[in-house]
Amino acid sequence: MNDRLLRALAKEPVDRTPVWFMRQAGRYLPEYRAVRERAGSFLALCSTPELACEVTLQPLRRFALDAAILFSDILTIPWAMGLGLEFVEGEGPRFREPVRTAADIGRLGVPDPEDDLGFVMDAVRAVRRELHGRVPLIGFAGSPWTLATYMIEGRSSRDFVRAKTMLIEHPRELHRLLALLAAATTGYLVAQVRAGAQALMIFDTWGGILTTPAYHEFSLEYMRRIVRRLPREHESRAVPVVLFTKGGGGWIESMAQSGCDAVGLDWTVDLESARARVGARVALQGNLDPATLLASPARIRGEVGRILAEYGPGSGHVFNLGHGITPDVDPEHVGACIDAVHALSPEYHRAPGSATKPAASSPGTVRAPGTTSSSGTS
Repeated sequence: MNDRLLRALAKEPVDRTPVWFMRQAGRYLPEYRAVRERAGSFLALCSTPELACEVTLQPLRRFALDAAILFSDILTIPWAMGLGLEFVEGEGPRFREPVRTAADIGRLGVPDPEDDLGFVMDAVRAVRRELHGRVPLIGFAGSPWTLATYMIEGRSSRDFVRAKTMLIEHPRELHRLLALLAAATTGYLVAQVRAGAQALMIFDTWGGILTTPAYHEFSLEYMRRIVRRLPREHESRAVPVVLFTKGGGGWIESMAQSGCDAVGLDWTVDLESARARVGARVALQGNLDPATLLASPARIRGEVGRILAEYGPGSGHVFNLGHGITPDVDPEHVGACIDAVHALSPEYHRAPGSATKPAASSPGTVRAPGTTSSSGTS
């Protein structure tokens, strides 16, 4: 198996920096759009294991990636709680029954991951079978705080007024909801590991909207509880956990002390500084601005070189975006980014004294392409 990702997350030596992308399966791929149309709806796609397996594998057929990430959605847990989730074209997710009172919270239960969310576990098992050990499979979940924002607001939000009002006016009730979601998320992730996920990631998409005290109390504390209860070994191998808080660059030291194995970074964080701040405690993942993939291949290569140079020599870095691939990205540009990581990163993993640290490519410099085709397989 190509276990480059797992070794990098353990800060073990690798021959080059592993690369995968958040939302590497999605609307930017024409083959994904064809399956999505066949499914009839986004929720049908997520809840049909053979289709979820198919779209999980699609990017690996095009690109030499170092991991697959399960195709699903962070809102599967509240969906299984019976809140009436639907996805509205042009608006995103919406719940018919938002959670705004103590009585609403009291009606919620923890979904059974093999019963209420069995379609996710079936998809995990199907992907593992189809991968034949080529690359590891990443399972994931949304953080309790992020799930709570959607459940309280009832939809996506720009200002999160209802969620923040509950936090300020009714913190005890919010803690009840977050504790419930932490228990549900723990069980959900444990079940993914048992079904075959080899690494886990917790997406805290909206932790960055909080004040520092509120982040620690209402977001990080519940992620910490989850991490403490997860199996750290399965199939005689460690199961690494990555925490990602979008907008959380000011809190990475606290995240690194949560018990996780790696901290994901968005594009606002300097990797050299982040590495100095966390030391050898955790690996780092990130952090190309997704908008860079809209630029020319030469510019993409230059930004890849800059990020690799920021992290510097040695293991413990997983190349990724600072958030997900956007639907308007040309797949060829994704391939150019992967080619650049393959071509430029090996110099950062030479034995000490065997090579000097390479300079980052300037954004306007065209360099010879890497040897990996963007249509290759891993």
